[in-house]
Amino acid sequence: MGCEREHRNCPACHGQSARHKGSKNEFEIYVCTSCSSIFTDRVPENDEQEDYDVYYSEANLSVPTFIKTRLREIIGGFESYRKTNRILDIGFGAGTLLETALELGWEVWGLEVSKPAVEQALAKGLNVFHGSIQESDYQTHFFDVVTASEILEHLPEPEADLKEIARILRPGGLFWGTTPSARSISFRLLGLEWSVLSPPEHIQLYSRDGAKLMLRNAGFGTIRFKTYGVNPAEIKNHYFKRGGDNNEFSRVCSAYELNQSLTQSRARRLVKDVLNEVLNFSHFGDSLKIFAETKL
Repeated sequence: MGCEREHRNCPACHGQSARHKGSKNEFEIYVCTSCSSIFTDRVPENDEQEDYDVYYSEANLSVPTFIKTRLREIIGGFESYRKTNRILDIGFGAGTLLETALELGWEVWGLEVSKPAVEQALAKGLNVFHGSIQESDYQTHFFDVVTASEILEHLPEPEADLKEIARILRPGGLFWGTTPSARSISFRLLGLEWSVLSPPEHIQLYSRDGAKLMLRNAGFGTIRFKTYGVNPAEIKNHYFKRGGDNNEFSRVCSAYELNQSLTQSRARRLVKDVLNEVLNFSHFGDSLKIFAETKL
């Protein structure tokens, strides 16, 4: 009999039982037997963590035009939550969501751990904070909406961060987030070779069940999910063994290029919408989109 490997509890549901999936980048990867979330055996040490100052270079702070259009649609969906008129974007990166929300009449706040991203945002006159959500000191019930796109998979203490988000949202306020889905078709087909499984950058991926438990424990009431998107280029390259970069930035660029292609005509947009509905119904989409309201 082989010895049992040690690992942390599931960061989503706190479950202690997990299946060992394999090793990647000197981390052991586990799948929770209770909620099916995926997580690393440990949280990275300080010297292993991603250098966001390098990641958010000038090149990585540029955003395609169609993303800005999509952000206007997303922010437009927040109108029913607009009471205080205040919105916070956690991990704002290039600051595009903040700029778009500002154009739509919101009072905007931003939070980011990358110094170059913060410096660029300050140069644009945006109201931003350099640090983590737990290092910030926002007032209780201050915001209508808090957003966090592709952030939860990086956090060493996601539930604690979500509790802080729930505190600063007003009663009935909205947390909107996106994060890779542990139940995605890409993970089913690619396994550990899926580029999204990339410790020490991404240290957990959530299932719907796991994310719901975590959000409930953090104090949220009404919770909804959508699972959209897939990157067929990565799947094709895997099965046809094509070369090329398989890192986070190249993955994002590939996804951007596909999205841009699918929004260039009405027919292509229709194909994209139908595909996303199928992925959402089956729960196989690569991206888990979170809509969580604080209790009234």
